[in-house]
Amino acid sequence: MSLFPEQAFAPQLHTAESSDWRVHSQWQALVDSFFESQDGVNVRAFLAQRLAHGAVIFPPQPLKALELTPPQAIHTVILGQDPYHGRGQAEGLAFSVAPGVGLPPSLRNIFKERLRDLGEPFPLAPVPGGSLMAWAHNGVLLLNTCLTVEEGRPNSHSGQGWEALTDAVIRAVSQGAQPVAFLLWGANAQSKKSLIDSSRHLVLTANHPSPLSAMRPPTPFLGCSHFSKALAWQKSLTSDRAS
Repeated sequence: MSLFPEQAFAPQLHTAESSDWRVHSQWQALVDSFFESQDGVNVRAFLAQRLAHGAVIFPPQPLKALELTPPQAIHTVILGQDPYHGRGQAEGLAFSVAPGVGLPPSLRNIFKERLRDLGEPFPLAPVPGGSLMAWAHNGVLLLNTCLTVEEGRPNSHSGQGWEALTDAVIRAVSQGAQPVAFLLWGANAQSKKSLIDSSRHLVLTANHPSPLSAMRPPTPFLGCSHFSKALAWQKSLTSDRAS
């Protein structure tokens, strides 16, 4: 079943057909391999079943991060858990919300830390609000470990198979030629640390930016300075190449 034009911009998922989920050509082979695997078959069957039972599932394009940010462009990975579960919020990028949607508390804390760390206020021109599509277009892979969720039910699609795909994406980035800064916020993201070659990449960890954990030990998110640390590391790489 193909998406009707009016469904392409709908705030929720309308099909379990992976061919309707856009990805960049550089990710296509990895994504195709996943959907041919048992985990991929399980994900599509689960989504089809939930849709048939009337579940409201977000986001409308689960692979948006793999559409906007090709592997060769990645310089930073920000890893989240699963999409926002409020209607109209999730747009397929970790921590990002669709244009015109109010800022969730976690995203507000991300902007608060960015302002403290870099002195950069938000919204950033040219598009105000909480959409991070500009980051995705500029080499920041905004990846959730689970790529769909049901309305009002956080983590409702965890353990259904998506993790096999997102683990494969993390491994592929780690094995790529380009050094990358990985920002792992929260226990779920930090559980993926073993997939990353820390001898080649920068791996930064902190608590999740949620108000429940952003100020708590052992590594509070607010004050972690991950943005400036990643920028300094990337600048050092450029200097090393130039010398």
